[in-house]
Amino acid sequence: MTAEKPVGDGYKWVALSNTTLGVLIVTINMSILLIALPDIFKGIDISPLAPGNISYLLWLIMGYLVVTAVLVVSFGRVGDMYGRTRMYNLGFAVFTVFSILLAVTWMHGDAGALWLISMRVLQGIGGALLLANSTAILTDAFPTHQRGLALGINSVAAIAGSFIGLIIGGVLAPVNWHLVFVVSVPIGVFGTIWAYLKLREAGERHVARIDWWGNVTFAVGLIAVLMGITYGIQPYGGHVMGWTSPMVLTLIIGGVVVLAVFAVIETRVPEPMFHLSLFRIRAFTAGNVASLLAALGRGGLQFILIIWLQGIWLPQHGYDYESTPLWAGIYMVPLTIGFLVAGPLSGILSDRYGARTFATVGMVVAAASFLALKFLPVDFAYAGFAVILAVNGLAMGLFSSPNRAAIMNSVPPDQRGAAAGMTSTFQNSATVLSIGIFFSMLILGLSSTLPASLYNGLTQHGVPGDVATGIAGLPPVSTLFAALLGYNPIQTLLGPQVLAQIGPDQAAYLTGRSFFPQLISGPFADGLTFALVFAAVCCLVAAFGSLLRGGKYAHEDSVVATTAAEPAQPAQPAQQPAERPAATGTVLGHVLAPDGAGLHAVVTLVGHDGQEAARAVTGDDGAFHLGPPRSGDYVLVATPRDGAATAFSPRADRVSVNGGPAAMDLVLRPRVPLRGV
Repeated sequence: MTAEKPVGDGYKWVALSNTTLGVLIVTINMSILLIALPDIFKGIDISPLAPGNISYLLWLIMGYLVVTAVLVVSFGRVGDMYGRTRMYNLGFAVFTVFSILLAVTWMHGDAGALWLISMRVLQGIGGALLLANSTAILTDAFPTHQRGLALGINSVAAIAGSFIGLIIGGVLAPVNWHLVFVVSVPIGVFGTIWAYLKLREAGERHVARIDWWGNVTFAVGLIAVLMGITYGIQPYGGHVMGWTSPMVLTLIIGGVVVLAVFAVIETRVPEPMFHLSLFRIRAFTAGNVASLLAALGRGGLQFILIIWLQGIWLPQHGYDYESTPLWAGIYMVPLTIGFLVAGPLSGILSDRYGARTFATVGMVVAAASFLALKFLPVDFAYAGFAVILAVNGLAMGLFSSPNRAAIMNSVPPDQRGAAAGMTSTFQNSATVLSIGIFFSMLILGLSSTLPASLYNGLTQHGVPGDVATGIAGLPPVSTLFAALLGYNPIQTLLGPQVLAQIGPDQAAYLTGRSFFPQLISGPFADGLTFALVFAAVCCLVAAFGSLLRGGKYAHEDSVVATTAAEPAQPAQPAQQPAERPAATGTVLGHVLAPDGAGLHAVVTLVGHDGQEAARAVTGDDGAFHLGPPRSGDYVLVATPRDGAATAFSPRADRVSVNGGPAAMDLVLRPRVPLRGV
């Protein structure tokens, strides 16, 4: 069912500016708390590093990420059914309401922490509505040859927001921690009104029943896995981490099992939440796998760089611990600048030349930048560090925009919301997963050498042996969180009573800017090596996935016949691969029903002159393979035959053949009888 089309070419720029604002405010709020957390916890009178409060700390950081990761697919599918703009407008309103409720927090202690976590989760629901539908709205509004530019700008906003949030949080929190939440309110109010007045439904709607079983199993399974990862980095019993905890193992294994049940359900229900048949589209699958791996490498990097800067480099260069969060955000600006430059430019170029080259090169360069960071000394010269960050930003921008555009171009118009949601789920889940992986690697590196170094250093400067033993035996995660939050780690660990016992000179040295950075540099370097090599490997695998995405092609708005299906024409047999000129390329794919089953159909390539260029008949699995006589742009027409002719309508899409294989799956819609006068 088609929706009203906006009048005028200017609408696409309205859609781009509004959705970019929405994505920017959502991603700013993903990171704005990282630097503001010390002031927030101080404001509600609670110590985030106390053993019983670590869960509060983790859920304030992760709760927002978890809920957006879980809900974007469901909200994308609801947008496909009831209108993407309608769901997007609702998302802006929900996000704004809970931003207000966060800003007016009046409670303290445990009640204040629980209120903040609850409101952040509910704010994340609004963020999920915005993320799930913004990409689909842009894909609807822009023609194929401009989608790379539009999605590139949108992707730049998403990545830039995560770093802008660090700076905004660092500037506002010391003034008043409520301002960290207040800053989203005017933007949310403006965006809500603007979206309601200006955005229109420009895409196809496919009204259907909500797949409740699919939604429930997907949410339960993914929440369980992400909760297991969150609790896995917390200490358990005598272990420095909780990966052997029965609860963590139950959450992760049980979550994976429930997600497997979700996959089975989606192949059985008539109107699934997500059409798993989309994974038969090579560009969709390869793009999402590459996106997952890229986000896995990039997500944990942010936390590693913050700990590196705040815990070691900035104190060694004269910055007080309390000011390190803000300056860490400032010193990471080259990363954002690189992304701002490469994102839109690569999007424009990919519109013309395709995504594969840009995305593949971007991931290779990103892997090289991670390895370059590995070879820097812990106490590095900033100029080299800034250059590597800028190169990493350029590489990620080179990959992100073309990859997102290629994914969205590859799916049918009536599946764009669900497809965009699945892509966002991969990215957000990878961010949570990467935090678990990178923190685990750092903790493993620290736990092997930090306790002995900490004990020796403390006892040499007058700390009693029993106190030093107790501090050295604490889980390294406490040290990492202290550095992440801008606390003076040794001052926090020793406390005022012990510092008073050892005298002012020793206390000043231990809590100064040199003791802790020198103490942690060696152990941190060990964990950093593991983490950066892992990130580089992720990027190289993502590059390989990008290389396999196939040639440039796109689903256009479908051309659906409104009359009875034409009778099946005598079809020529599919040409054998050996008979096709190798230089022209091939067109291959499947003709599918909405549930992913193959259909019998006649598939025809038609050139610009209206002449038939190639024809084939699909097999039982709906597969076809065509060899056009020359490179160029064609219309690919699938006409159902045999039993499918009366049940499904024909479909036509554009396809470009430029020397390589072009993969395209055509999903036919059920035939709808015409009525009227």
